Amino acid sequence: MMDEYGDCCPGNTTVIPLEQVCAGDRMDPLHQFVISPIFRINAGTVDLSFTNSSLAVFASVALIYAFFRMGLKSKDLIPDRFRSLVEMSYELIANLISVNVGAKGHRYFPFVFSIFIFILVGNLLGMIPYMFTFTSHIIATFTLAMVVFLFVTLLGIYLHGFRFFTLFAPAGLPKFLLPLLVPIEMISYLSRPISLAVRLFANMMAGHTMIKVFAGFSVMLGALGIAPVAMNVILTGFEAVIAILQAYVFAILTCVYLNDAVHLH
Repeated sequence: MMDEYGDCCPGNTTVIPLEQVCAGDRMDPLHQFVISPIFRINAGTVDLSFTNSSLAVFASVALIYAFFRMGLKSKDLIPDRFRSLVEMSYELIANLISVNVGAKGHRYFPFVFSIFIFILVGNLLGMIPYMFTFTSHIIATFTLAMVVFLFVTLLGIYLHGFRFFTLFAPAGLPKFLLPLLVPIEMISYLSRPISLAVRLFANMMAGHTMIKVFAGFSVMLGALGIAPVAMNVILTGFEAVIAILQAYVFAILTCVYLNDAVHLH
């Protein structure tokens, strides 16, 4: 019986077939965010299993490599579609750095561009059915945010030494306000990785959950589900825009933080 049926509630003689239990899990809007191992790897007490999240990360890196490989192989004067997309993405981030950081920021173009394109591909890859959205997990987005935070902080200390910490005390500030504003500025600075991580994680998780909910309505209503299907198509397009926008916002904020490190005010 345990191999064919799921658990039943205490005091209730009704049993639920295991197939229905699994189907219920698949209909759960949050089931899409469950990290499950593809094959297990254990190193002592450390679990190094290759999961669906790991697969999505490797797939993102492979797609990025293939995209630039195909885009840069053409040497023709008139670029093809892939090369045009590569040049557009390059110009987008280059202009973003010029506006927010200035000429001194172009040396950090590889860092900003790598962060942007990795998040962008990860977000869009999660729009494909049965693919895992690793940017919908706070641990992934927080890791990316901490990479930006540590890089900017160490860069600021490298360029300006201990003068970098004058960032917490704006120039011209009256001394009697220092005990009040310095802690506020420090809290604001230390909260940067949290705001970066939560913004990306919350938007991706909320959007995918909403799409799954409306998709469930479409299935339950059957032939009457034309309106939910139409709404789901609209929400899918909207979520694709959000996926692109969130990668762009992450890149903008990275440039803003780089500006504080490069041009100490």
